[in-house]
Amino acid sequence: MSSNLFELFQERYATKLDKTFLEIPGGKSYSFGEIDDLSARMAAKLLENGLKVGDRVVAQVDKTPGAVALYLAVLRSGGIFVPLNTAYTATEVEYFLGDAKPSLFFCGLENLADLSEIAQAQGVSKTILLGNNETEAFWGEALQTDPKTEIAPRSDSDLASFLYTSGTTGRSKGAMLSHENLASNALTLHELWQFEPEDVLLHALPIFHIHGLFVALHCALLNASKVIFLPTFDVSEILRGMRGEASVLMGVPTFYSRLLASPDFHSDDCKGMRLFISGSAPMTEQVHKAWTNKTGHKILERYGMTEAGMITSNPYDGERIPGTVGFALPGVEVRIADEHGKEVTQGDIGCIEVRGPNIFQGYWQMPEKTAEEFREDGYFITGDLGIMDENGRVSIVGRGKDLIISGGYNIYPKEIEVILDEHPCVLESAVIGVPHSDFGEAVFAVVVPQSGKEVSEEELKEFLREKMARFKQPKTIVLVEELPRNTMGKVQKNLLREQFASHSSD
Repeated sequence: MSSNLFELFQERYATKLDKTFLEIPGGKSYSFGEIDDLSARMAAKLLENGLKVGDRVVAQVDKTPGAVALYLAVLRSGGIFVPLNTAYTATEVEYFLGDAKPSLFFCGLENLADLSEIAQAQGVSKTILLGNNETEAFWGEALQTDPKTEIAPRSDSDLASFLYTSGTTGRSKGAMLSHENLASNALTLHELWQFEPEDVLLHALPIFHIHGLFVALHCALLNASKVIFLPTFDVSEILRGMRGEASVLMGVPTFYSRLLASPDFHSDDCKGMRLFISGSAPMTEQVHKAWTNKTGHKILERYGMTEAGMITSNPYDGERIPGTVGFALPGVEVRIADEHGKEVTQGDIGCIEVRGPNIFQGYWQMPEKTAEEFREDGYFITGDLGIMDENGRVSIVGRGKDLIISGGYNIYPKEIEVILDEHPCVLESAVIGVPHSDFGEAVFAVVVPQSGKEVSEEELKEFLREKMARFKQPKTIVLVEELPRNTMGKVQKNLLREQFASHSSD
């Protein structure tokens, strides 16, 4: 295994440089050779801008071929790539820049002025406009720069990237992923899901989190597969891809529920498809079965998280059971344990704990938090609750950290509650997830106003709009006199979920 992840990819596509890598519907397509060359030229520009081995590069950029080339350029230069959700507000970006302390920050034109000031205040050396095509900004300048073909040597434990994942305390944590973490996971998935030489990947996921960037694109790079590269999920574009060359679709449950709801979707649309994969959020048995009944294909569900990449998967050959996430990946150990890390009796509910070469290196600049999340024997405590049957098949039954998964995005209630409680008319709040037919779960806030003060749902929503990304903002906010508590004074969110389960904003 090559120590630098980029070198591993390059070895796989080296004999297929003329093959189309990224196809942009209605736009230009890029071959593996063109993206390889662009990444080499971008690597040279990164060095010109002062990047050193081990430096962080933070990027809040649109989904474009240039963004893919930038990621590869950072890898080949020996930097650490830190992608940010494009929906994050300036306030949120300010925290990430202050925490990651990157040498370079890439962003889009619409935010350049505001974010440049913030980045400078946080000690970032340079804020750079990536550009959305090859005539613009950094992208265009790179094409006029001699390529740097050398690949920075890296060891297995050197960091390739870290991704921010929200915390129950409201402070986001940077999950550090090494070259080995990412390479081992990609190689395992490429083999497990039996990628074929002529597979074409239909890609409608964002590339700022682990699913779209590491799972989907890494498998395509290892396979030298053509990728139909969609900027966002769009039913008509997905159907066009499925009716065309696509053979593999990786998505979140929302993709499949929206396709099923489309009157334009027919079983014949799947004739050329080999594999449908779903993850990032639980899929209901109803959607799973409806898909099978309509298409004849059984969706392959898998389970993973930012800190571990993929952990389990339903089999490629074998029974894919709705409501389960399958078996531990080859080389990965999974156990169901009690609060002390002792395995529970088979069939009992416990915390999912995992150990293997895919497990992250810890949280960026948080050694105490890292230590809390690992057992002495090296198992990582996921915080998810599950059951394992006698064959080793895992089913997830809950989340011990109140995580809300809406449309494939992880949302932690505490982060929203902290901001809601800052409103002068709010005494306290509780944020929960309620069922939603499209997103899986919707963010739902229950608020207790300050005594003698009045506040409306719309006023609170407006208060949140400039403070957090849209996908985190509650779809519904209700006002109550008090929150239910147990004898220890802890808010009983389970009672709130029961009370408001029928109030989903479908």
